[in-house]
Amino acid sequence: MASVLKVDKLDPQSGTALEIGTSGDTVSIPSGATLDISASTLTPPATMPASSGVNFTALNATNLGSGTVAIARGGTGAATLAAAGLSVAPAFHAYLPSDQAPGDATWAVLSASTELYDSDGCYNTTDYKFTPTTAGKYFIYGQMHMDDASGDNMVLWAMGFKKNTSYVSMTQMDGRGTAIGDAYSFATATVVDMNGSSDYVQLWGYYDGISGSPRFMGGAERCFLGGYKLIGV
Repeated sequence: MASVLKVDKLDPQSGTALEIGTSGDTVSIPSGATLDISASTLTPPATMPASSGVNFTALNATNLGSGTVAIARGGTGAATLAAAGLSVAPAFHAYLPSDQAPGDATWAVLSASTELYDSDGCYNTTDYKFTPTTAGKYFIYGQMHMDDASGDNMVLWAMGFKKNTSYVSMTQMDGRGTAIGDAYSFATATVVDMNGSSDYVQLWGYYDGISGSPRFMGGAERCFLGGYKLIGV
């Protein structure tokens, strides 16, 4: 038969230690009751029981002695960047493997048919279009090296990125009225908003010369383009 002991205060009979119950017993605090230890010191067991951390505040992360914190929780654990929403994919980088003859006084798409990487298979090595499958803003970059195989005949040269059929970035060097040249390298970069379905970008180049044999020089270090998705914009 259960009994009720009603007192206002419990003190140990001797010493300063008060023990409640015996090993194996369960001491319960009923629903609606409050155990106030805010003015006391609580010494937890070496192994804490599983419980919700909703009410744990002001935790010092430097005191974590083992385990890992996932990237998704702001740590450096085993979770992937993609799982934490930090992926820059789709991303790609491609280059022109060999010389390309664009023709005089005409724009030509750079035939960058060799990929260094293409995370989501969004770059087409046949039509040289990057068509990302995820909507967002993309950083797009490119470089071209133009040369005239017949000597100093170049007077006007340019390069630029097209989004679909319109230029969104362009750089140009105009030598008309001044000294003509033989070879030049230049680069451009921009941010392009892509719809994740039909939008694409291509890199185009332009050459105008007095005569000669214009060419885009092949090589991974000379003519290339690439891009990746920006995070948080």
